[in-house]
Amino acid sequence: MFEQSNADWISANQSVNDTVRNNIELSQLGQQVENPSIVKDQLSLGEELNNIHYLLKGYTREVNEDTKELEWTPPKNDDLKILSNYGIQFIMNAISWYINKNTLLSNYDEDTILAKMEDFANDLNDAVFMEYEKVFHYPSFEQCKEVLMERLKKKAQIKSFSMELLGKEVVPEKIDQEILKEMEGRVEKEIEKIREQLIKDKLKRFAIIIREIQDAVHSTYLRAYQGMERSSLRRNTHITETHGTGLVNPQTNPRSLNPFKWFGGEAKAPRV
Repeated sequence: MFEQSNADWISANQSVNDTVRNNIELSQLGQQVENPSIVKDQLSLGEELNNIHYLLKGYTREVNEDTKELEWTPPKNDDLKILSNYGIQFIMNAISWYINKNTLLSNYDEDTILAKMEDFANDLNDAVFMEYEKVFHYPSFEQCKEVLMERLKKKAQIKSFSMELLGKEVVPEKIDQEILKEMEGRVEKEIEKIREQLIKDKLKRFAIIIREIQDAVHSTYLRAYQGMERSSLRRNTHITETHGTGLVNPQTNPRSLNPFKWFGGEAKAPRV
């Protein structure tokens, strides 16, 4: 009789062990299924890089009238085109070495981050200025021509207004001829002056572009400060292990898996 009871106790405990083992295996399986999604979402920087690329191109986000969703649209004003295609690709190549998962999963202290940011900012600034003629978007002849025609139009309006104040007869055709005569032999020089001014206007925005790029890289480094990104991934993994599959952790509630405790008693081996 005692031998039979002992055998039943051993069999029951073996059943408990099998249940625990199965739950652990299922929990690990749930972790394997869910963790890749967590890691992918947390370490994926593709959307950020894509947004930076569009912003460097001067694109803006507008609502599509058909889909009612935000979409990137090309700039309608050439003043928004600050960088050339070469300049855009140059900067994207540079930041891709920093804004990536290798940086996120690193472990840097504050001094290291500051030193790396100083080197990056100085080198990027120097490189852009060394190749500014290739990096910045240069205005075309048509753009310069439009600016010149607009200036001549405003000059004619001012001259007409002056003649009106003096009580003189205003003849638009005559005013236009006088202005064109003044511009004779100076058109090429005026076009060049306009081109230089447009380039200077773009260079004025250089500082803010560099600042924005620095902030993007700095934010990536901050996620690696003292290995915080790696620690965050570990915490997410622990949460998945505990709650991801909806199973009970046998270590936190062994009573629910022990048939000897289902009736409020303690698990004891029969006496022999």
